[in-house]
Amino acid sequence: MPFTVTMPVVGETVTEGTIEKWLKQPGEHVDKYDPIVEINTDKVNVELPSPVSGTVLEILAPEGATVLVGAPLATIEAEVAAGEEPAETAPPARSEAEGPKPKAAAPAAPRAPAAAQDAAREPHRATPRVRKLAEQMGVDLALVTASGPGGRIVEEDVRAAAQARPAAPAAGTPGPDEESVPVTAIRRTIAQRMSASAFSAPHAWLVVEADVTDLVRLREAHKEPFRQRHGIDLTYLPFMAYAVAQALPQHPYLNASWAEDHIVLKKRVHLGIAVATERGLLVPVVRDADRLSVSGLARAMNDLGERARAHKLRLEDVQGGTFTVDNTGAFGSVISMPIINQGQSAIISLEAITKRPVVVAEDAVAVRSVVNLCLSFDHRVLDGHQAGAFLRDVKARLESIEAGFAVD
Repeated sequence: MPFTVTMPVVGETVTEGTIEKWLKQPGEHVDKYDPIVEINTDKVNVELPSPVSGTVLEILAPEGATVLVGAPLATIEAEVAAGEEPAETAPPARSEAEGPKPKAAAPAAPRAPAAAQDAAREPHRATPRVRKLAEQMGVDLALVTASGPGGRIVEEDVRAAAQARPAAPAAGTPGPDEESVPVTAIRRTIAQRMSASAFSAPHAWLVVEADVTDLVRLREAHKEPFRQRHGIDLTYLPFMAYAVAQALPQHPYLNASWAEDHIVLKKRVHLGIAVATERGLLVPVVRDADRLSVSGLARAMNDLGERARAHKLRLEDVQGGTFTVDNTGAFGSVISMPIINQGQSAIISLEAITKRPVVVAEDAVAVRSVVNLCLSFDHRVLDGHQAGAFLRDVKARLESIEAGFAVD
């Protein structure tokens, strides 16, 4: 009998997902709990296991399509063994790092969360998928005649409106010496989230210099013994993360978020660590970072970085960040203006450490190791004096790291 596979609930705040890749095609056999499709959300990629054994009949959501929670994805002609009842439930989606969970089950057609239901009642009565199509086709929904139930605009309405427009030269059409590269789901997600942050939060920016000569000497003395003990490199990033994590509880508005009629101050420090991967920028989270030592932070960040690059992050690995640290200095950058992650009030970047002539005691000039610390902050949540006090604190903590500092 035919069984309909639906878009699962993959997170409390996730109302839709994008079909990244179908792992099975019509006519192919699939065993129960085998991965059938990769789904990309604004959090992480997940693999959806097949709820039944059988033959794939039809794919209802093509690759690249954005689908609401509960919407049909495919149909499978299910095999029913003798004495076995037809499957009525489907197992939950699993992240790339998890194995199948044969005993776990979720409703085959889960009800879309309130956020998804509210989306259908937004102006012009169109689902997120239809609004995205309209944006891609350059169609103003206010000018579209709705033909769907209850006055809702459907995809056919958008396509009809696009066809009715006067022909215009295609924007961005590649020339003979250019190449067109499709936008991946994760690249589109980054674009949407960064645009939303940049245009909703009024970004302000500060930068301070820190003299980290003693930190450089300390790392040089410890990096080889550290590698032998822990099997990983000791970089400057865990020292930066340590200084930030220890400073944040003293500056609560840096560990906060804007909520229109109030400001939410976070009581726990969950550091997002920006990781560059071949697929795009990911920001896995080190939880309760203020409770970890430099060594603990180094191990946690190394683990998250390796799993991010290997596509092995779990959904919980990228949720709940309260503040973000970006290591732009790893690419040689000496100054940058990072964009705040939505839901947070600030982000700091560690720039490249360079040697510079510096005026020291009694107007003497010495060569010192200096680094820029760049902070972008949401001016709705805090003002310059609060951001400046936080940067001064982080700078002081980095400059106080010297011989005898406990690395392990």
